[in-house]
Amino acid sequence: MDYMDNIRNKLALLPDLPGCYLMKNEEGTIIYVGKAKVLKNRVRSYFTGSHNGKTQRLVANIADFEYIVTSSNMEALILECNLIKKHMPRYNVLLKDDKTFPYLKITNEAHPRLEVTRRVIKDKAKYFGPYPNAYAAHQTKKLLDRMYPLRKCGVMPKEVCLYYHMGQCLAPCEKEVPKNAYEEITQSIAGFLGGGHEAVKKDLQQKMQEAAEELYFERAKELRDQIIHIDALMEKQKINTADTKDRDVFGYAVDKGWMCVQILYMRQGKMIQRHSSVFPFYGEAYSDFISYVTQYYSENPALPQEILLPDTVLEGTDKSGKPQLAVSGETEQSGADDAAVAELAAEDAGKAVGSAADGGVTEAAAMRAESEEAALEAAAQTDAGEAAEAEAEAAAEGTVDAAGGAAALQEWLGIKVLVPQRGLKKQMVGMACQNGRVALDEKFRLIERDEERTSGAASSLGQSLGLESLSRIEAFDNSNIQGTNPVSAMVVFIDGKPARKEYRKYKVRSVQGPDDYETMREVIRRRYERVLKENLPQPDLIVVDGGKGQISSAIDILQNELGLYIPVCGLVKDDKHRTAQLLVGDSAEPVQLARDSQEFYLLQRIQDEVHRFAITFHREQRGKSMVTSKLDSIPGIGDKRRKLLLKHFGSLKKIKEASIEDFRPLSIGDKLAAQILNALKDEETSL
Repeated sequence: MDYMDNIRNKLALLPDLPGCYLMKNEEGTIIYVGKAKVLKNRVRSYFTGSHNGKTQRLVANIADFEYIVTSSNMEALILECNLIKKHMPRYNVLLKDDKTFPYLKITNEAHPRLEVTRRVIKDKAKYFGPYPNAYAAHQTKKLLDRMYPLRKCGVMPKEVCLYYHMGQCLAPCEKEVPKNAYEEITQSIAGFLGGGHEAVKKDLQQKMQEAAEELYFERAKELRDQIIHIDALMEKQKINTADTKDRDVFGYAVDKGWMCVQILYMRQGKMIQRHSSVFPFYGEAYSDFISYVTQYYSENPALPQEILLPDTVLEGTDKSGKPQLAVSGETEQSGADDAAVAELAAEDAGKAVGSAADGGVTEAAAMRAESEEAALEAAAQTDAGEAAEAEAEAAAEGTVDAAGGAAALQEWLGIKVLVPQRGLKKQMVGMACQNGRVALDEKFRLIERDEERTSGAASSLGQSLGLESLSRIEAFDNSNIQGTNPVSAMVVFIDGKPARKEYRKYKVRSVQGPDDYETMREVIRRRYERVLKENLPQPDLIVVDGGKGQISSAIDILQNELGLYIPVCGLVKDDKHRTAQLLVGDSAEPVQLARDSQEFYLLQRIQDEVHRFAITFHREQRGKSMVTSKLDSIPGIGDKRRKLLLKHFGSLKKIKEASIEDFRPLSIGDKLAAQILNALKDEETSL
């Protein structure tokens, strides 16, 4: 029974239940994990209808699948996250960050400390964050360390340190610090990080004025510097909202099989930073997006008060360059209404920002915020029937819908998860999606620019050499140490890019001693005899590492022995082993290229690559020969036993470190084992 027969039989038995499915390749390796509200519909969709290129690649590698039934969509979401973490499937969206986001932590100790951490655990400490990067977290800690005198040392010293004399520590190492003093400081830090920096700033300004009036100018300057640092830290905030909730705003964009997820961090109603991830995806776009969000919160347990998610995003952009949002359950008329509501909300947001800058949110702004929430709830009730219909349609197609994904996340995380349809929250989600679109466009432009640069450099180099076209370049380099273990290597560049599958290594057979010219003749002969014999593609240019002698040797073999008239050039290095000059033809005429040109940069890449490849191969051969000579010189060790020893121990060093008992599993007696160890130790001593 072939793979497809087995899959067809399994498809017929799929249940109408939620769960997770695991796709496997021929070796039984799990290559994709997905979730579904209805397993039958979702899994069948992979083997029916047409797919894009990336999904076709996934389906082509599926040889079997299995599934796990769950009791709800939320359980399927959590199970999918756990299975992805366990199996790391090739075609899944993987949260590849090797570390979580940084947080500020006030430790739960008798003498608490303020520190930056990436681990959020249940230790009764107070955590603030997450911060988008370590720099932002450390800058905030640096500011708080100047303002609040918590201890800085990990281990309590025997006497007071410089921090005490600077007024940045209460010196618990020598003095008894009452518990209420720490509680007051902890509450002040929590208030500052919770959005109370304006009150702290006003207090510092008052203290600064008092110090200046009493002629304590140095103290006044310290307080002024703290105020400047607060302003600098808080000035980076981009957006204000009428309330003071902590939110994570998600958006995503998809194009050409790639996805960009953007996270905007709103803390105390202000946007402080964003995080961006760009990666290829192979499944259904929104399903993979929800998978990313689930993994994100499984790695970052400190949750905001609210999460905002986008609705389904279509691939590509509209004429304005903004991402197209496919909002389920809305007509064209409601879309027009959205524009009007968004315009009003933008005005409200502007007024709210102004009032916040004046010292707080006005009563009118708060009323507008309440009316906006009421309008959202009313709209949600109005569209409930249409949303349910859209959800049923999505389930029939086996895809994940926005409402279902948000509901599952909300049930799992225990916080509010919304898919806003209009108003300021919709604008924030739209901004996150737009940032994703811009990030993807930038990625594709960089790829196109790089391709133009590399192919353009090859074309320009061909023109400089007088060649009609220059697509395929083959480059050679030799490597030996005083003639020992001579090797050569060839690399291939096509349209300015390395074609690593076509690289070749050569053990030099006929040359004795350090003779670069004869080595070049042998390798050129062997390579292009095979090209002629097997009708392989011929290069447009051959590059040799060296000057006139190497060029002449290569041309002599090509023209006089093989009848090939392929242009040959040589790359000469300076005394610092850097590419210095390009020589062309048997007469070795120099070609002038600007050092900052793309053509010269391409030649440098070719020379560095072939040199790296040759050196690596030479080191491998030299290492093998050293091991071989040392073991072969020991009586009783032949070719089979040498291979057995190296396979068992892994290296010559580990053989030296072994005991006599370690040789017994190889059927090597104690006497021979002792001879091996003594011989290797004697050789080491003589060196």
